[in-house]
Amino acid sequence: MDTPDEMLATHAAQGDRAAFATLVGRHYDRIHGLAWRLTGSQAEAEDLAQDICAALPSKLRNWRGEAKFTTWLYRVVVNAAHDLRRRQATRAKAAQGWGDWEIARQDEIAAQAEAADWLAQAMTRLSPELRDTVALVLGQEMTQAEAGVVLGVSEGTIAWRMSEVKKRLRAMAREGAE
Repeated sequence: MDTPDEMLATHAAQGDRAAFATLVGRHYDRIHGLAWRLTGSQAEAEDLAQDICAALPSKLRNWRGEAKFTTWLYRVVVNAAHDLRRRQATRAKAAQGWGDWEIARQDEIAAQAEAADWLAQAMTRLSPELRDTVALVLGQEMTQAEAGVVLGVSEGTIAWRMSEVKKRLRAMAREGAE
């Protein structure tokens, strides 16, 4: 029988490299998949997943085991995506005359978004809160209650967000059909 994630996380937090390697091997695809859904960019998702894995040993020291390991890990990914968005917003402001920042990365993100399918494009038009919710409920197949725990909101809020996503996606589809 496989060692439970929670036990591996405890051992990894204590410096057990084999436990850490097992955790990363077991969950890298989930980390990457959620990062892709949150960013809408394959390149951004790869960078974010690698950054998360590199920072995971120090983050594991703060893992208290109060929730399932995967719930905690999803929160780490969501937080990392939020941090990335803040950095990108700062760069965008800087590019508007606040400094001599390179904006080629922003152009690359826009080009990749155009190449993605309609749903990925529509997802990028949603607010970060709605995107996070969809990524967890549909992308990671979490229940609304589980997504609520990861995002720190009530199950009712998740239900409302999912209803709002459906309404907005329908409106976007109508715009595209016109």
